Amino acid sequence: MRRIVYGISLWVFLAAAACTIASVALPNWITYTAPTSTSTPIRVSYGLHKRCSSITGQCTTFPQYDDCLGEDRYFCSMWRSTGFLMNFSVVIELACVVAYITILVGGRASREAGWQVLASLLGVVAGAQMVAMALVAHLYDHDNRFFVGWELDKSWVLCTVSWTVLTVDVLGIVAARYLLPKEDDYEPIPDTM
Repeated sequence: MRRIVYGISLWVFLAAAACTIASVALPNWITYTAPTSTSTPIRVSYGLHKRCSSITGQCTTFPQYDDCLGEDRYFCSMWRSTGFLMNFSVVIELACVVAYITILVGGRASREAGWQVLASLLGVVAGAQMVAMALVAHLYDHDNRFFVGWELDKSWVLCTVSWTVLTVDVLGIVAARYLLPKEDDYEPIPDTM
């Protein structure tokens, strides 16, 4: 039964990991769209490592040195911290894949004891993503560069979905640990005397 729980948990984890990777790769954390007289609106979007603009038609590295001068140092520090947390969570997700393989391929003992390592790793990933999401939401609400017309976009939503699903996954693994009986446990021999 535990193998089934870990198998389902693995598929849930893979879906969350796909959301994480997409949120890091897409430059759509915060987006501004302004209508124009032509059919194509002006669109500027911030990703963790790129800023894209429909005016220039290019994506440039972000934040650059010029973006981090003076009062913008706080913004840069927070934005880079968000990028670090999301990249860190991708690395820990790779460790989660190794933990899943070890638990599923290993024997009964690894399935019964592996929940601690796996739940801890998944919790670290969910926590890092939760903080990253909160940092971007804080900047969106409080930084002067984001005025009316800016929106939290797809990557932010994907990050939110990812850490939420990972949290549910952790709760499922911990619940399975305490609610499921031990695997292949021996039946007591009845006393015939």
